[in-house]
Amino acid sequence: MKRLEKKVAVIIGAGQSPGVGLGNGRATVLRFAQEGARILAVDRSLDAAEETCNIAREKYNALEIEPFCADVRKESDLMDAIAAAERKWGRIDVLHYNVGVSVAGKDANATDITEDAFDFITQVNLRGCVMACKHVLPVMRKQQSGVILTVSSVSAWQRYPWVTYKATKAAMIAYTKQLAIENAQYGIRANTILPGLIDTPMAVDTRAVSFGKPREEVVSERNARVPLRSRMGTAWDVANAAVFLASDEAGFVTGVELPVDGGALVNIVR
Repeated sequence: MKRLEKKVAVIIGAGQSPGVGLGNGRATVLRFAQEGARILAVDRSLDAAEETCNIAREKYNALEIEPFCADVRKESDLMDAIAAAERKWGRIDVLHYNVGVSVAGKDANATDITEDAFDFITQVNLRGCVMACKHVLPVMRKQQSGVILTVSSVSAWQRYPWVTYKATKAAMIAYTKQLAIENAQYGIRANTILPGLIDTPMAVDTRAVSFGKPREEVVSERNARVPLRSRMGTAWDVANAAVFLASDEAGFVTGVELPVDGGALVNIVR
């Protein structure tokens, strides 16, 4: 039996940014497909979502996977995505919110941040998650079961220069814990993943372009900051954590913030 056999998953952020390698959202879709999930692959770019679905079909034998276009800044789009999944499969077992922006959204330090950048990043990172959960919770409560997974960041606890990303990722932890305790009576679990330094197009290529550095230099700088083997993690590491938390193996796990960070948070006393 595959670990997510016939579970219905709505994965928001199923495409990825341009660049080298694999993003967390796409890797999560592929791992869920490997484990037998039925997947609605949601992304603001329908082309990116379709590309992810095609990879899942061709390489991982995904039989039930559909792309869906939604802008997480629009509640109506998120409502439509949830409704589409329930209409197609009759239930929703997992909601995975894997959307985030920082440097590409013109995030900045405390004295340089603009209203427009703060509002945009907050809409994408936090408000979109809240609105997606708003519409999936009635479905899961009716079922008396479900899993909500959010993606925060170790930057919520580490020193990090850009104010909006840090604030929204810290808020994501608090919000997910609230979801966990307020919905435990319905059999719904909610957990958040805290990636550390991961080698993805969003994390590496976006910084290389924004800061005018060669990709290799960005990779080298980030690798040097990782305690475990001095090497960044990969999108597969994040996706594997998501598979575990979505599966019945984690059936008694809720309200948890799970670092996937190569030991980065061990250096922080909390």
